[in-house]
Amino acid sequence: MRKIQWIDVRRLSVLLLAVVVLISAGCSSSEANSSAPEEIRVDYAYYSPTSLVVKKFGFLEEEFKDDNIQIEYVLSQGSNKALEFLTSNSVDFGSTAGAAALMAKAKGAPVKNVYIYSKPEWTALVTNKDSEISSVEDLKGKKVAATLGTDPYIFLLRSLNEAGLSQDDIELVNLQHGDGASALSTGQVDAWAGLDPHMARVELETDAELFYRNADLNTYGFLNTRTEFAEKYPEHVKRVINVYEKARQWILDHPEEAAELLAEEADIQLDVAKKQLERNDFSNPIPGEEQKEAIIAAGNVLQESEIIDAEADVEELTNELIDPTFAEEVITK
Repeated sequence: MRKIQWIDVRRLSVLLLAVVVLISAGCSSSEANSSAPEEIRVDYAYYSPTSLVVKKFGFLEEEFKDDNIQIEYVLSQGSNKALEFLTSNSVDFGSTAGAAALMAKAKGAPVKNVYIYSKPEWTALVTNKDSEISSVEDLKGKKVAATLGTDPYIFLLRSLNEAGLSQDDIELVNLQHGDGASALSTGQVDAWAGLDPHMARVELETDAELFYRNADLNTYGFLNTRTEFAEKYPEHVKRVINVYEKARQWILDHPEEAAELLAEEADIQLDVAKKQLERNDFSNPIPGEEQKEAIIAAGNVLQESEIIDAEADVEELTNELIDPTFAEEVITK
């Protein structure tokens, strides 16, 4: 047998060491790349003033500029659209009403709530100033516009339930929020489950009547993220929340400028924007028991109305949906 020279062994050792180093470097690079997203996609919505501030001032771009993470904005016309975007992996963060998020969760949507952007009274039941409708009971047999899968729709169901009625007692017309406002103004429907800023606009411009209001039936403004994103990039979720906190504080410190910004972005009159902002409480951004109780109450009515499966555990779904841990780490009470 021919003897291997020592010089060959040394060369082989060096070669093997180089291969190990290259593999390690490759793994490290792969791990580094997987620890941060290439882009973060967020929605903005006229019913979420906080999101408009984030977008207007480029707060996300500023937060992530040193990470080389691109920011993409997508307009949500309603909670139903935001949830469609989240479920289809078109956005990483979406602005919705709490009860709407529960409906989606009950259907398997992989979302969780990580932040409260406001506590709004953003919906009420609306009719025209010369209408004979003055109570929820008067809706029986009438055409009522609402956007399926949103807080105004859920508000309508809960209002009907309290009056001893159901969706079967009305003629429901499924229209996106702005179209519902137009349908009411032109007399195509008798009433509308409204949403700001459209509701504030018809209230001021056409003297529309908010004939039934109940702030307790409005569920909170949720900032949701995809479950996969939260599990993969928890630190980035916290940084996004920190950005929304910056925007929330800006609104609290600059109410007049916030109204002007909302008017500009949503293309509405300043007095309409001011009325919308008056109906928003920006004081408590951390989701918790108060929000859970409100969502469970809405979920029970949705279950009675057969919108949520009768076999679903509403309380368990709510606990899975609402995750305060990210906000608790970021926000100092």
